[in-house]
Amino acid sequence: MKDPISIPLPSLIHRIGRNNVNRVKAIASEHQCMLKRIRRSRNWQLVGEATQVLLTKQALKKLNDLDLSYLIKKLEAELLKHADKLEPLEAKLERLITEQPSITLAELMEQCQCTLAQARAARFNIDI
Repeated sequence: MKDPISIPLPSLIHRIGRNNVNRVKAIASEHQCMLKRIRRSRNWQLVGEATQVLLTKQALKKLNDLDLSYLIKKLEAELLKHADKLEPLEAKLERLITEQPSITLAELMEQCQCTLAQARAARFNIDI
């Protein structure tokens, strides 16, 4: 869940303008994300933890700026791919156990990167 995700934003300045990129860069840094150019190309990327990227997207939505609609749609589409990182560990464990009742503790630990104690506690809570 703490792994940073990278969201590619091709031709960002051409799509939203230099002033908007500077505004978005400031908002992203407030939420511990980085909006930066990829090397010396015209392509940009937003890098940060999934929860921080979600907070950045929500802050951009509050601006109600039509120029930022491309960026907001792009962030929403990429966050859907990383929905598992937005889900808390307990909820993810419970979901996996209810979807696959015969899942082993070892498989739970591997899929969720959790400890044996956390997997057992989730199994116990579901069984009750």
